[in-house]
Amino acid sequence: MELSDVKTRDRPGLAAPAPSPRIAEFRRRLPGQLVSFACIGVASTAAYALLYLGLRGVGVTAQVANATSLLLTAIANTAANRRLTFGVRGSENATKHLVQGMIAFGAGLALTAPALAVLHWVSAKPSHVAEVAVLIAANLLATAMRFVLYRWWVFRPTPSTPA
Repeated sequence: MELSDVKTRDRPGLAAPAPSPRIAEFRRRLPGQLVSFACIGVASTAAYALLYLGLRGVGVTAQVANATSLLLTAIANTAANRRLTFGVRGSENATKHLVQGMIAFGAGLALTAPALAVLHWVSAKPSHVAEVAVLIAANLLATAMRFVLYRWWVFRPTPSTPA
């Protein structure tokens, strides 16, 4: 039972307004969006790990390598999810979506940077592979948070959006 059912069940003749076709379609597409988001996430994580290891291999500090790798993959990830996962085409709201995607990037950095700092606090010289393992674990939580932000904030259709 939905909240709208509770509000109207004791008042015969009052029905909750139906969602717009665009909102109804958005709700129906969740399983496909999850699959697409996961596939893009796997590719983004692989690119992130390779960038991170490459930067660490040339002497860049762990925190700078993390932020740089995360930023570069976040830009590509936001663009790919905009088009492939959420079906947004064209340039309308592209800048707004990129800015919101960068806010999601900031949330991811807020999770990965402390995880990396804790690793370096626990182990004075962890291997680059250990760093990547900790960062990927932290990124799993960041990824779940990013999906929620993308679906319900960044790419959420409004009731006035045409179907």
